[in-house]
Amino acid sequence: MMKTIYCAAVGTIGGFLCLLFGQLFGQQNIALYALAFFMALDFVSGWVVAGVFKASRKSKGGALESRASVKGLYRKGGILVVVLVAAVLSLLTDAPGVRDAVISFFVANEALSVVENVGLMGVKIPPRLMKAIDVLKSKSEDGDKPDDT
Repeated sequence: MMKTIYCAAVGTIGGFLCLLFGQLFGQQNIALYALAFFMALDFVSGWVVAGVFKASRKSKGGALESRASVKGLYRKGGILVVVLVAAVLSLLTDAPGVRDAVISFFVANEALSVVENVGLMGVKIPPRLMKAIDVLKSKSEDGDKPDDT
């Protein structure tokens, strides 16, 4: 009986938080999904660099360290807070481009971090990929959406 009450309470609170944050983050579009994808990919690739290759720049000796992992998770949480602030500001100012520009900036940063992690694994990075990330980053810093050119 107690387990059922606990599960119901956790499910209710979780559902409320999903509804609340889902509404605050605004329309779920490909940019938001891309950010979540790259954040997860960055975290996992960071673990691989530290755990398998012992080449992390975030810990002594390059090995896997729980403190560095926790810092990485807090960083990801901070990114989501900034996106949440941008989404609310977009709603208040009726300017949806604010949220999208912030998401584009963070997608570019996360993509660059993934590419750096893969480089630490010894993989050569194609110059066109680096150029595409640089274009996305410069567009987001200018406040423009990336175009297809």
